[in-house]
Formats: sequence, C-alpha cells, structure tokens
Amino acid sequence: MNLTIYMPAIYGGFLIGTSACLLLLFSGRIAGLSGIINGILTPEKNEILWRVVFITSLLAGAAVHYYFVNHTPFTNDTPSPLFMITGGVLVGFGTRMGGGCTSGHGVCGLGRLSLRSLIATVTFMLAAIATVFIFRHLFHII
Repeated sequence: MNLTIYMPAIYGGFLIGTSACLLLLFSGRIAGLSGIINGILTPEKNEILWRVVFITSLLAGAAVHYYFVNHTPFTNDTPSPLFMITGGVLVGFGTRMGGGCTSGHGVCGLGRLSLRSLIATVTFMLAAIATVFIFRHLFHII
C-alpha cells in the first residue's frame, strides 16, 4: 500500500494533536476553536493574547503549507459562497448548542476519554454523513 497520498493528513493530525497537547500542558486550556474564537470576540482580562497567538499560528501554518508545499487538494469541488456562509453560520449555532466544536470534542474530549465528547463527536459525524448524502446524492447540489 502506498502511504504517500496520506502523508499530508498524517502530518496534519500529528501537528493538531501536538498543538492541542502543548496548549493543555502549558495553559490548561482545551484547543476547541469555537471557544478560542469566542474568547477573542468577547475577551476577558489576560485571556486574549494566547488565543490570538493560537489562531495566528494556525493560519500561519496553513499559509506556509500553501506557499511552500503547495499540495494539490483532494477535490476540485468549489462550493458557492452562499453554501459556505450558510454552513459557517450553522456550524456556529451548532457549536454553541453542543457546548463545543469538533476540535474541542473530537480531538481534546476524546483524548481525555470524555463520554460527553464521544456522544457529541458521533452526532457530528452522523449529521455530516447524512448532510453530504442528502445534498450530493439526493439533490445533486454539491
């Protein structure tokens, strides 16, 4: 089996896991992106710097990868801006309703063996699978 095609995902998973562990180790914080971004939008004293550094590092890492590695994406699908904005708004509402996002529950919560995070992650995945099936195979939209 040729693992070369999976290397970007393996590297990405390693970097996500490492950054989540380092954030927890050095600050005691969970690397849930919706919570981190929410903390930037509604800052508390002495809470904004680490959040801005974390998000800036995340964006910088993506930019470095894009400009220096320039890996071809797995798909050529380009959703419309309306779908992307609608999806972003729905994800925002869902993360507030679910008490966290896929990174908080799926990466950090599962790593801490949280039953609540297991239930949330299974729910996220089932909803994502159903949504893709409905839009791609029934409506042929994406």
